[in-house]
Amino acid sequence: MAKDQAEPLLHASRPSSDDSSERHVEEDDALLKDSTTRTSSRWNRYREIGLFAWALIATALVIILAVLYEHAESTTNNPPSDSPDNDHPTAPFAKRNLIFMVSDGMGPTSLSLTRSFLHQQESPDSPYNTTLVLDSHLIGTSRTRSTSSLITDSAAGATAFSCGLKSYNGAISVLPDGSPCGTVLEAAKRAGYMTGLVVTTRITDATPACFASHVERRDYEDTIAEQEVGLTHPLGRTVDLILGGGRCHFLPNSSEGSCRGDDTDVISLAQEKQGWHYASTRSDFDALGNGSNVQLPLLGLFASTDIPYEIDRRAQSDIYPSLTEMSRTALNALSAATGDSDKGFFLMIEGSRIDHAGHSNDPVAQVHEVLEYDRAFAAALAFASTKNNDDEGKAETIVISTSDHETGGLATARQLHTTYPDYHWFPSVLTNATHSSSYLSHQLREHVGSHVAASTDAMKTWIRNQLVEIGMGCYDATHEEINLLYSSAKGEEGSLPGTWLLADMVSRRSQVGWTTHGHSAVDVNVYASDWEGGRALRGSMENTDVGGFLRGWLDLDLGGITDDLKKALEGEESGWMGGKVEGESGEQGNEEGEDGREALDAYQGDFKRSKRSSCGCEDEFAAYHRVH
Repeated sequence: MAKDQAEPLLHASRPSSDDSSERHVEEDDALLKDSTTRTSSRWNRYREIGLFAWALIATALVIILAVLYEHAESTTNNPPSDSPDNDHPTAPFAKRNLIFMVSDGMGPTSLSLTRSFLHQQESPDSPYNTTLVLDSHLIGTSRTRSTSSLITDSAAGATAFSCGLKSYNGAISVLPDGSPCGTVLEAAKRAGYMTGLVVTTRITDATPACFASHVERRDYEDTIAEQEVGLTHPLGRTVDLILGGGRCHFLPNSSEGSCRGDDTDVISLAQEKQGWHYASTRSDFDALGNGSNVQLPLLGLFASTDIPYEIDRRAQSDIYPSLTEMSRTALNALSAATGDSDKGFFLMIEGSRIDHAGHSNDPVAQVHEVLEYDRAFAAALAFASTKNNDDEGKAETIVISTSDHETGGLATARQLHTTYPDYHWFPSVLTNATHSSSYLSHQLREHVGSHVAASTDAMKTWIRNQLVEIGMGCYDATHEEINLLYSSAKGEEGSLPGTWLLADMVSRRSQVGWTTHGHSAVDVNVYASDWEGGRALRGSMENTDVGGFLRGWLDLDLGGITDDLKKALEGEESGWMGGKVEGESGEQGNEEGEDGREALDAYQGDFKRSKRSSCGCEDEFAAYHRVH
C-alpha cells in the first residue's frame, strides 16, 4: 500500500470517459494549438511571399532607375548615333564654348624637362614640388598612329582631331581614299557658332589647315591659304578669326616677302570678297585692344613665316605678339561677338613651335615654348572659369588640351661615354642660354657672310666669345666644336647645320637625350579644365576619340558637311582641292607615296631611305653620327 499511498490523490489512474469535462478541455486545448499552429504557419508563408514580392519590386525599381539614369546621361552627354565614337558627350541646350588647345610635338618628357628647368630657374633651393598649370588638369593619354605609319605627322594627327577619323601622313582633312571629311570647325560654323584659329607657326601649316581646308598634301599651302579665308572653299568662309604667322603664302609672288607660286593676292581678295579685316603689325595687334576692338572676320598675320621661338620673341615683343596675348585677344573677341547669341564659339589654339624645337633637338627653345603654352593654357582656364561662373554672359566653357604627337624622342637622360652611365641631368645648363640654337645659327651665317675678309682665327674667336659663350652660355667649348661651327657657317661639304651643332652642345652638357630629329610614337597627354565635363577622355584613348569628344560636346553634324564637300568635289568645281608646290610637277599625292595611305609602312632593309626626302637631311644625319 505504500506505493498506492504515494500516488497523488488527483492522479488520473484511469481513462476519462468521453463525456468528462477533462476530455473536453484536452480536446479544446489540442484544437486551439493546432489552429494557432496553422495560423502561424500561414502567416509565415504570407510574410515570406510578401518579403519576396517586395524584394522583387525593389530590385525592379533599382534596375529601372539605373536604366533611366543611364538613358538620361546618354541623352545629355553622347553624340548622335552616326558619330564615329558614341562614348563622347553631346551638348545640352545650354550655350557652350569649346577651347581646343594643341601642344604640337609635346610629349610627357617635355613636361618633366620644363618642370626641372622651372624649378632650377625660379627656386632651386625650394622643395621639389614645382609644377605647371597643366599638371593639375591631366585626365588621360592619347595614342597617335596614322593609317600609313605607327608614327604620325601633324597632318594625320590633326585630321584625327578635326574629323574624328584616321588618315595617312600628309593628309589635310582628307581620307585615304582621297575624299574630304567634314571638320569640327566647319560643322560648328554651320551650327551657328563663331570660330577661330590661333597659332605661332604659319596659319597654313598642318594643324590649323586641318580645321578649315582639305588637300591631299600638307605642302599645298597656297591652296590652304585660299580655302582658309573662304575664297575657294566650297562652303565659303568658315573661320571668323585667324591669328598667327604665314603672311608669305597670302602675298602675290610679285611682291616682296611672298612665298607663293603664283600672283594671287589672297589678302586683297579676302578683304574684297569675304569682308576680312586685316592686321599685320604689332601696332595693328595692339589696336585690337585685347579683343575689345575687333571687327570680325579678322585676319591677323604677324610674321612672314613662323613667329619666332618664345626665347627669341621676348626680345622682339615690339614686333611679334605672344601665344598668350593672341589667345586672350581671340577669346575676348569671340566672347563679345557671341554675347547676344544662344550659340558660343569654337577656338583652336596651337603652341606650334614646341614641335620645331623638338625637330632641332633644342632643349632651350623647348622649355620656353612649353612654358609659354602653359601660360596660354592658364589664360584659357581663367576665361573658362569666368564664363562658367558669371551670371552676365554665362556660357558653359571647357578647355581641352592635347598633342598631335611627340617630337625628338626626348629623354631627360643621356649616356655620354661607354662606361656605366651617371644618373644626371643638369637643367642649370639650359638657364644660361639667351637664345635658341636656330636664332644663333642664323646669326652665325650672317656674321660669317658679312665678314668674308676676316681671318679664320678672328672668326673662330667671335664664334667662341659671342655665339657660344654669350648666346649659349657654354664656357668649355672644345676646339673641335668651334671648328665644326665654322665649317657649317662656311657651307663646307659634309658639314652639319649650325642649329643641330649648337643644340647638341647644350644637350650634351645638360645630359638631355634625343633619339631622332623627327617624331616618335610615344603616347601623349590629354588635359581638361573640367574633370567631370571631360570624363569621356579619361584613361588611354585613340586620337580619334579626342575628335569624337569635340564633335559630341558641341553636338555637331559632321556627316552633312562631309556630304556637301564630296558633292562639291564631284561637281564642276572639282578642282578646289588641287594644289601645286613651287618647283614640283604638281602631281598630287602624300609624302609617303600612294601605297602608304591605307597600309602601314613595312620594314624593307636596314636604314632604308624614302625615295622622296622631306628635309634633305639624310646625308647630314649620317655625317652627324660619324662625328658623334
